[in-house]
Amino acid sequence: MIKQSITRASAMLSVAALALSACATPVAGPSGNYARSIGTAPVTVNPTPYSDALVCMAGYARSTRLVAPRIAVGRIADYTGKSESDGSGRKITQGASLMAMSAFAKAGMPLVERFDTSVSELELKYANNKLISDAPNPAPDQAAEYRRILAGQVPGSDFYVAGGVTELNYNIRSSGFDAAGGDPDPTAAKGSFRGRLFVMNIGMDLRLINTRTLEVVDVISYQKQVIGREVGVGFFDFLNGNVFDISAGAGALEPMQLAVRSLVERAVVEMTANLYGMPGPQGCLTSDPLGGGTVGLTGGYVPAYNNLGTNNGQTREDPSRWNARRDSAVRGRY
Repeated sequence: MIKQSITRASAMLSVAALALSACATPVAGPSGNYARSIGTAPVTVNPTPYSDALVCMAGYARSTRLVAPRIAVGRIADYTGKSESDGSGRKITQGASLMAMSAFAKAGMPLVERFDTSVSELELKYANNKLISDAPNPAPDQAAEYRRILAGQVPGSDFYVAGGVTELNYNIRSSGFDAAGGDPDPTAAKGSFRGRLFVMNIGMDLRLINTRTLEVVDVISYQKQVIGREVGVGFFDFLNGNVFDISAGAGALEPMQLAVRSLVERAVVEMTANLYGMPGPQGCLTSDPLGGGTVGLTGGYVPAYNNLGTNNGQTREDPSRWNARRDSAVRGRY
């Protein structure tokens, strides 16, 4: 009996070793890689429950021919001070400013860059020294027409947004239970069940500031609760002299960073509705007679050419578009 058990264990270890060796090897294959990455999910849009409202506002502005003010986004920092216990980084995303830019773009607001102007400042410095040329292929050994600096060529902003993530509260409320049962006989079957539920929240404070006068014209404070849950079951039994200990579980936590994006988009919805003078959600009940917009759930863009009917503006939300595995028009190596 002992010999059979040893033989069985050796066979299982051999199968496991072969399976692992098939996953990764120390020798690069014909493609030049040790292993091929897993996962074939396409790139998709990343909306929140407020993204449709933002896109609706862009349509409302087009249909009513509103002249929207220019918006700049400043620093929306993480003021919670919370970080991972293992030292891997902050609990909350540091990209709330970028989320706000995307939100205003979805709402059809014209944006001017003030968050990262390093490239523009460097090119302005080069242009001031007559080192920048806009010629297609300037000769390296000949002087070319240099870029001229014109007064007023950089548009200014009318308003800018600042603020931060101000709250991250763990375990506002939690609940759970554990249950186990079975025959009192030590060799009889036994089972267990456990469940956990907990709630936390994230808070944000944003303000809209008049760029010319520095007057704070809009202040918004929101919080969103985030829920997490965990469920597990177990089974233990002796069958024909063999021990079976089986357990399974599942857990889910509402994405905290998506909660931050939701906070940002809800605040931008309210700010934009004020700037547009939109009557409220009922303004979305009317159709946009102009249509063919350049705004969607992925953001907004300025057409490079007059080809709105054929360019990629209306297909940016399609998960199969341009994907070598899912779009037959693309011939890829996958």
